[in-house]
Amino acid sequence: MQDFLYRLQLVRKDLLQTGPTAAEQAVTAEHFAYLKDLHGKGVIIFVGRTLTTDADAMGLAVFRADSEDAAREIMNNDPAVKKGLMTATLYPFKIVLQGKN
Repeated sequence: MQDFLYRLQLVRKDLLQTGPTAAEQAVTAEHFAYLKDLHGKGVIIFVGRTLTTDADAMGLAVFRADSEDAAREIMNNDPAVKKGLMTATLYPFKIVLQGKN
């Protein structure tokens, strides 16, 4: 298994300032359920987002996959990416220090 990170950015840059539409809220709920399911399966290590509301706002998902192709599939199957609410960029990632739970 390898570790990967995908960075998410909103397509509509003012979404956090103006608020989501009902359709965007629905996709966000699907996105969260998808990540929660992967977390429950031990794929997701952690997920978070910046607290800024400007165009630089981003989310991060750090996870494990068997290969880069498998990682790309996980990223591309995220409903927020699949449905065009967010763009995503995949990076190979190495955890250097990790806190204890």
